[in-house]
Amino acid sequence: MQPHVTQALQDWYGAWTVHEQSAQAAFTAAFPALNLSDPRCHCFGPTLRWEKAGEGSGKVCLDNHGRATIEFEDVPKEALGQAMKEVWGADWFDEGPGGFAEAEPGTYHYEDESTYAEYEIDVHDDGTVSLGISYVKVDDIVTILDALERALAAHRKA
Repeated sequence: MQPHVTQALQDWYGAWTVHEQSAQAAFTAAFPALNLSDPRCHCFGPTLRWEKAGEGSGKVCLDNHGRATIEFEDVPKEALGQAMKEVWGADWFDEGPGGFAEAEPGTYHYEDESTYAEYEIDVHDDGTVSLGISYVKVDDIVTILDALERALAAHRKA
């Protein structure tokens, strides 16, 4: 490989590393319970995980295309409902006018054909929710993480 091509590629790798680190910083600023973990998940990029009794567990990762994914389990339905309503409003996923806080148990799925993003929310009988949002921009994940962190903080105080 020509030296100027090699240098350009090294510069790109350096910029990508900064991009990954900046995404991690944004994720943890929005949702402080996240911690860097090994092994990395199927995204191949940085993977941050969290677990807190009564609030759930999950992961956030960044794939090698710069798209973010979150997979959370056992999150209190009321807290997730509050966060989702703040970010998207109610009934975006056909969960009903009361949002996910009042949604019936079941699976709610949405695919954005313009961005290839995928959203899946499983409302469980036990008052918890599992959430999967895949292949979205970092700022979209940070927005939902921030809203969820604030909703969980309010849930802790209740």
